[in-house]
Amino acid sequence: MKVNLDIIKKHKDNGVVFVDENTAYIDESVVIGEGTVIEPNVYLRANTVIGKNALIGFCCDISNSEIADNVTVKHSVIIDSFIDEGTTIGPFAYIRPNCKVGKNVKIGDFVEIKNSTIDDGTKLSHLTYVGDADVGKSVNFGCGTVVVNYDGKKKHRTIIKDNAFIGCNTNLVSPVVVEEYAYTAAGSTITEDVPKDSLAIARARQVVKKDWVKSR
Repeated sequence: MKVNLDIIKKHKDNGVVFVDENTAYIDESVVIGEGTVIEPNVYLRANTVIGKNALIGFCCDISNSEIADNVTVKHSVIIDSFIDEGTTIGPFAYIRPNCKVGKNVKIGDFVEIKNSTIDDGTKLSHLTYVGDADVGKSVNFGCGTVVVNYDGKKKHRTIIKDNAFIGCNTNLVSPVVVEEYAYTAAGSTITEDVPKDSLAIARARQVVKKDWVKSR
């Protein structure tokens, strides 16, 4: 514990703020920028670099990753990845290895990303899985979106280009390409490329059987 407190003192002397230095665990190799706030129960491991004026919130675990200036991370795990300036992560997000997340991205609650690039201004607000994908700028992911990257034998890659809109509960069965400004309708399972400026609808029509309950 004394070794850890010595490490924390070094960071405090460099302008890092610790809400509770007794519950922050910082590897000796970690670099933290001035003005960054570290909340309780945070683990920073293995050559992690945190920029200036970031907020690393309660119960975060960050390993071998680079977090740029003015990033907020809450209740999340980040491994072997890069998070650019102004992005918000969490709560309860899981950034798995080999992810590159751009500037001013929103990755919200119960979002998992793996081996993917997410460009500037994109929003994945909740309940989304993105694996083996390249996502452009200002893309919006609706709640419940899944990139279906594994066919049981091989992993496949999906591309979602700038300003696309992915409707809630869309399944993107890799490999597919969603072009610029394309939309997918909520509840769709997308198995073919979606052209620019198009709307893809891939779901069954609703059938209403009147008085069905009475005839059971």
